[in-house]
Amino acid sequence: MKKRHKQKLVILSITIFVMLNAPVLLLFNHTQEILGLPMIYLYLFMIWLASSIASFLIFWKFDE
Repeated sequence: MKKRHKQKLVILSITIFVMLNAPVLLLFNHTQEILGLPMIYLYLFMIWLASSIASFLIFWKFDE
């Protein structure tokens, strides 16, 4: 694995850690719903989806 791919994975991990930390999560802890889902569930799902796609793209480039 190239060094730049490792660096991207470290940055991605730190970003996910910050986005799933309690102070940031509490920003989305509202009673408001979007499409019938509470905002915090939607936020968690979007973070999970974005991190999965970003990880896939990084590892896909690793095949080079």
